[in-house]
Amino acid sequence: MTPANGTTSPPTEGPRHVTVLEQDRQLLSLMTIIRDMNTDHRDFCSAMERVTPKLIGQALNHVPTERYLVQTPIHSTFEGVRFTKGVCGVSILRAGASMEQALRQTWMGPLSFGKLLIQRDESTSLAHIYYSKLPSNIMDNIVLLLEPMLATGGSVIKAVETLLSHGVSEDSIVLVNVIASQEGLGVVSDKFPSLRIVTAAVDSGLTSKKYIDPGLGDFGDRYYGT
Repeated sequence: MTPANGTTSPPTEGPRHVTVLEQDRQLLSLMTIIRDMNTDHRDFCSAMERVTPKLIGQALNHVPTERYLVQTPIHSTFEGVRFTKGVCGVSILRAGASMEQALRQTWMGPLSFGKLLIQRDESTSLAHIYYSKLPSNIMDNIVLLLEPMLATGGSVIKAVETLLSHGVSEDSIVLVNVIASQEGLGVVSDKFPSLRIVTAAVDSGLTSKKYIDPGLGDFGDRYYGT
C-alpha cells in the first residue's frame, strides 16, 4: 500500500510485529507539518504533541490485561479489563525524551523511566552507547522504547541489546517510533523477530549520509530548537 505522502507502509500485522498508524487525514496533515522544512520550532513541537499520544495509545495495547468486574453507580456489573503489568518508558536520548510526557499523560498504571545515550559515528554509521540508567525492576514491565527516528537501525539494535542484558525479554519490548525507513525496519525485525514496533510512517529510502528520505531532517535539532 502506498499512502498519499508517497511512502510505502508494511502490513500492520505479521511475523515482523509492525503496526503502522492508520493513515487518515488528521495524521497525514500532522505529518505534513512535521516534515515541512518551513515549519518553525513551535509548530513542529505542537504537531508532535498530537502525533505522539496516538503512538503511545497503540503501543499500550501490547500491555497484557485480565478480565475485571466492577459495579457501576446504578449497581449493575460491568465486565472490563485491567492491566497486569507496569510500563517502563526508555528514552534513547535526546530525541526519545520528547515522547515521555505523552506516556505520563496516557498511562494510568505503574510507570517508571530509563535513559540510554546512544550516538552514531557519522563516519562509520556505527552506534555506541555512552550512558544507561534503567530501573532495577525493568524486567517485570512492558518496556516502551522511545525513539522517533529509525534510520539504519543501529541505535535501536544497541538499545535492545542493552535491555536484553538487563533481563528484559524481547517480546516485552515495544519500539515507539515516528518515522522508520524500510531498511531500518528490516534490519531490526530480522535481528529481533519478537520485538513489537509501532510507527506513524514508513519511508522507502536513506540518503548517502543515512538520513531517512524523505524523512523530516534531524529530529532533535528541530524539536529542541538547536
